[in-house]
Amino acid sequence: MLSRAKCGWVVAFFVVAVSAWAKPAVNATAHDVVRDTSDRVMSVVTAAQEYADDDPERYYNEIQGILDPVVDFRGLARGVMGPYASSERYRSLDEAGRARLREQLDRFTEVMRVGLVRTYSKGLLAFGGSQIEVSEAAPGEAEMSRVSVKQLVFSAGAEPYVLMYQMGKDKSGGWKLRTIIIESVNLGEIYRSQFEAAARKHDGGLDAVIVSWQAVAVEA
Repeated sequence: MLSRAKCGWVVAFFVVAVSAWAKPAVNATAHDVVRDTSDRVMSVVTAAQEYADDDPERYYNEIQGILDPVVDFRGLARGVMGPYASSERYRSLDEAGRARLREQLDRFTEVMRVGLVRTYSKGLLAFGGSQIEVSEAAPGEAEMSRVSVKQLVFSAGAEPYVLMYQMGKDKSGGWKLRTIIIESVNLGEIYRSQFEAAARKHDGGLDAVIVSWQAVAVEA
């Protein structure tokens, strides 16, 4: 189940990310953003097959540039840190502790940002030619602040991947990816469990957790 979910995560991240290229119409829904970018995904995958093996850094950088505007990496990182970066814990700290926690969140956000792209970019090339279907938006979605977008991705298997994008609006009104549920697996929760296990291993030392997480990301 998890390996299938990991494959779906690759597709989901990329499909939503390419929406950074598009300039949705005023009052566009989250469904509009996902649907309008599906064709662009296929052209990017096709182009990358020509150079990714010889110039992986170019590939990583292009994917990173696409992801940055539309994925809420900081929100994702804070969610993964769970109680260690909660508002309650932040309020319980003195000024020095708060500054340290902010700095730790900044570092972990960067670790997640770079690590996710490098971990999954190679897998994107396997999905060229996939058929993608997006569900219809509910009435009044453009006025909502958070919505779920259901997507089916048909690949080599008989059954499509079922992806649920948890989308939210930022302060400027643009849609950003908050988390993804694939085949009933919430990947944000899985990462959170991993972080909490690492924090227990290091007796709550967040600096050690971030360093070890970074090492795993680089090795991947």
